[in-house]
Amino acid sequence: MKNMQTATWPKVKTAGFDGFLISFGDQLNEPANRAALAFRDALERAGLAAVQETSTSLVSTYLRFDPLAFDHEAMRGELTALLAERNWFDADLPKGRKLWRVPTVYEGDFAPQLDEAAQAAGLTTAEAIASISTSRVRVQTIGFAPGMPYLGALPEVWNIPRQTALNAQTPAGGLCVAIRQLVLFPVATPTGWRHIGQTAFRLFRPETDAPFALRPGDEVVFEQTTPEAFAKMQNDPDGGAVSEVIA
Repeated sequence: MKNMQTATWPKVKTAGFDGFLISFGDQLNEPANRAALAFRDALERAGLAAVQETSTSLVSTYLRFDPLAFDHEAMRGELTALLAERNWFDADLPKGRKLWRVPTVYEGDFAPQLDEAAQAAGLTTAEAIASISTSRVRVQTIGFAPGMPYLGALPEVWNIPRQTALNAQTPAGGLCVAIRQLVLFPVATPTGWRHIGQTAFRLFRPETDAPFALRPGDEVVFEQTTPEAFAKMQNDPDGGAVSEVIA
């Protein structure tokens, strides 16, 4: 993997009165996403008492801290020292991640824009299903809606743009594609991403101690299933999905 740690990246910036943002790039790529996930994990394991919250975006790690317990310069010093410990762009991903296999229907009304997306990617519909359903993609971040994952990266043929118009509503569990990424919707939502498949996977579970089913760093395979099997999975919160710990 290319060593991307340079004089430019990573960057440490203040984020309001009580936060810092550590960025590993200005556009999404695998090493920058890996670095953000690994650095957040290291930050949490460092156990700094003043740190109250951490999260990641596609290429950055955010932390919120208690500025009354730890001033900005002291916190910046701790972050700089931790960043200097290694090249975060080739760091191991956090331990405890899961691989999920999520049954997905890729036909009929369950995948209303699959043919269109396949054409944009230069594939037949059968080739598109084979590509998507066998790709093992990483949860790069959670955002936009509670528990909603952005997953990638897909093969280069899937570097297709979002639509210029919105779908009026994509149902909960809808699998959509654009720009070498997949998104899976936790609730019915308008979107400019093309709707190519349907799952019964419940992403947001506010009644539980772990309300988000997926976590950044988890990996997912959206395996093909039938409408008949899908109907039997709808009363299962996991929608027939199974998981195993991979790290």
